[in-house]
Formats: sequence, C-alpha cells, structure tokens
Amino acid sequence: MRQGIHPPYGPVVFRDRAANYAFLTRSTMTSEKTIEWEDGNTYPVVDVEISNVSHPFYTGTARVLDTAGRVERFERRYGKQD
Repeated sequence: MRQGIHPPYGPVVFRDRAANYAFLTRSTMTSEKTIEWEDGNTYPVVDVEISNVSHPFYTGTARVLDTAGRVERFERRYGKQD
C-alpha cells in the first residue's frame, strides 16, 4: 500500500439515536464529536439515521407489497383494455 494516499483507519463509534444503540467498529470516517466508550477510552462518534436495530427489514416490520395482486384487482375493477 502506498503511503500518504489513504485516509486514517481507526476505531469509531456509530450511534443510532432513534434506537438508542451504538457500536464500536473501525472506519475511515471521523468526527469532531467524541464519546467515552464502555472500555473507558474516548472515540469519535458518528450519528446515523438508521441501523440494523431500527431498520424495518431487520426488525421484521417491513411490509411486502403484492404488485401482481394489485394489477389483477385493478383489471377486475376497471376492465382489461384490449
């Protein structure tokens, strides 16, 4: 790897404020805000709008739309145009 062309890669806390959930990982993202983590160290914190804790797909609250059924219902209601 060439020196001096890559951003620094280090520990960062990502925080989902909507779900009151945070996790520590490594990333090239950085922030001016910091947080004291459970291990007593201070890390930069990046606030995210959605994470696996609050995303509808992962929480099981996602709704699947039946587009085929909707088309058939529309054709029954208004008649199929030939």
